[in-house]
Amino acid sequence: MTSQLLELEGTWEEILTHASEFSGRRVRVIVRTDEPLKSAEECFRQGWQEAMTGQTVPLSELWEGIDAE
Repeated sequence: MTSQLLELEGTWEEILTHASEFSGRRVRVIVRTDEPLKSAEECFRQGWQEAMTGQTVPLSELWEGIDAE
């Protein structure tokens, strides 16, 4: 049996929203200290721009294949 790796990237707070999914599982955390965080305003502007230009993923496809073995 081969292990399937799932890679998540985001702020600590964003990663913690998945804590219940990974309870009891082994995880590896890599902290990137070289990349400054964007301000909330910058994040909102980027998200708004992506939404207005159609650079989005439908919610129905967001977690597609997450439970595949």
